[in-house]
Amino acid sequence: MSERVGDIGLIGLAVMGQNLILNIADHGFNVIVYNRTVEKVDNFLANEAKGKESIIGARSIQDLAAKLKKPRRVILLVKAGSAVDDFIQQLLLHFEAGDIIIDGGNSEYTDTRRRFAELKAKGIRYIGSGVSGGEEGARYGPSLMPGGDKEAWPFIKDIFQAVAAKVDGNPCCEWVGSDGAGHFVKMVHNGIEYGDMQLIGEIYHLMVAMGLNQDEMADIFADWNKGELDSFLIEITRDILRYKDEKSGEFLLPKIKDSAGQKGTGKWTAISALNYGVPVTLIGEAVFSRCLSALKNERVEASKILPGPENKFDRNKTDFIEDLKQALYASKIVSYAQGFMLMREAASQYNWDLDYGSIALMWRGGCIIRSVFLGQIKLAFEQDPKLKSLLMAPFFVDAIKKAQKGWRNVVITAVNLGVPTPALSTALAFYDGYRAEKLPANLLQAQRDYFGAHTYELLGEEGKFVHTNWTGHGGNVSASTYTA
Repeated sequence: MSERVGDIGLIGLAVMGQNLILNIADHGFNVIVYNRTVEKVDNFLANEAKGKESIIGARSIQDLAAKLKKPRRVILLVKAGSAVDDFIQQLLLHFEAGDIIIDGGNSEYTDTRRRFAELKAKGIRYIGSGVSGGEEGARYGPSLMPGGDKEAWPFIKDIFQAVAAKVDGNPCCEWVGSDGAGHFVKMVHNGIEYGDMQLIGEIYHLMVAMGLNQDEMADIFADWNKGELDSFLIEITRDILRYKDEKSGEFLLPKIKDSAGQKGTGKWTAISALNYGVPVTLIGEAVFSRCLSALKNERVEASKILPGPENKFDRNKTDFIEDLKQALYASKIVSYAQGFMLMREAASQYNWDLDYGSIALMWRGGCIIRSVFLGQIKLAFEQDPKLKSLLMAPFFVDAIKKAQKGWRNVVITAVNLGVPTPALSTALAFYDGYRAEKLPANLLQAQRDYFGAHTYELLGEEGKFVHTNWTGHGGNVSASTYTA
C-alpha cells in the first residue's frame, strides 16, 4: 500500500471532529486524523474508532501531510480565531500549491475572507464551510455550506455530499459562493436558530402563564410537530418537556437556571445587519434576550421591587393554544425573511452569486433549523429567483393572512399579562412596518434637519436634498448628503 493513503485529513478531535471522522469513514473514505494533544489521537483510535482501518492516526502535521493523497485535503475543526491561523501556518510548512485547507468551524466570515485572499496568493485553495447539526448531525449527516475557492470544490464534492444529510435523495450540501460566503450563510443560519429558540421560549413562557403543566405542553408541541411547524427544534422541545430527572423522578426543565449562554454567531449576525443597514430585528432581540437572561441576580432583585400588571389569564385555553401556534408560525416567517434579506445584501456587497433556493434545501436536513417550512422557501425562490422578500411570496402572504389575528391576540395578551415577548412582538412590528406605505421617518428627517442641518427630500423631488432654516436663526448652510 502506498504511504499516501488518506483521502482527506481532519484536525481536531473534539465531539464534532470525532463524529465527522466516523461519518466520513462509514462512507468509504480513508481519513488521517490529528490533534494538537497527540494522546487524544491514540485514545480515539483505541476507543471510538477501534477496528476501523480507514481511520489512520498522525503523530504530527508533517506526518499528516505525508499520508494524504495529492492534492492534499484537510478539514480544521478547531476553535475559531487564532487556533485556525496557527494550524494554517503549520500546514503551510508541508503543503504545496493546489492543496486544500477547509475550515469547518464557526469562524467569522471576515476572517474567512482574509484567509482566502492570503492563501490564494500562496497557491493554496481555501474553503470556509459551515457545518450544522451538532454531534448527531456530524455523525449521521450534517448540513454543509462550503464557500471559498471554487477550484477546490470538485476535489471535495464527492466526500461532502456523501456524508451530508439527505432530503428526498438530495444532499444538504452544495457550493455556496466565493471567499467568506459559506461561513456567512452558516452565521445567518445560526442567527435564525437564535430567533427560533427565542420564539419557542416565549411560547413556553406564555404556556406557563396559562397554567398548563408540562405533560400538556409536551402534547401540544407533539401535535404541532405533525403540521406546518414540524421541525427539529419543536421536536426536541417536546422531548425536553417530557424529560424527568432520573434521581427525583421530577421534570428536569424547571430546575435548570434561566440564564442562557451564547458563542457569538447570533451576535455576529446582528452586528452584520447593523453594518449593512438591514432590519434583522428578531435575531437582534433574540441576542439581547440572552443578555437579559444572564442578569439573573438583578432580575431576582427587580422582581421584588418593580410592579407589573395583576391580570390573570382569562382566555379560552383551546382557542389561545391555536393563537400561539399561529403567532409562532407567522413570526418564523418573519425571521427567515429577515435572514434572507441579510444574505441578499451581503451578496450584493461581495458579489456572491447565492442560490437562495439551494440554501433553503441545504437547511432542510441535518441542521438545527431543519424543518418542512424550508421546502416552501425553496419553492418561493424557484418561482421567483429575484424575490425581494419572502413576505411577498404568495404562499407566505396567505400564511400570514390566516395567522395574523391569532398573532396579534398573543402579543396583546402577553402585554396584559406582563410576559415579555420581545421576539414575537418585534416580528409583528417588523411586519407592520414592512407593509406600511408611510412611516414617521418624515418627522425624523425634519428633526435631524432642525438640529443638525442634515437635509431631507421632498415627495416627488427624490434625489434633491434640501435644508430648511426652521427657527430663522440657523442659517442656510447644510451638512453633507448621505446614504441611509
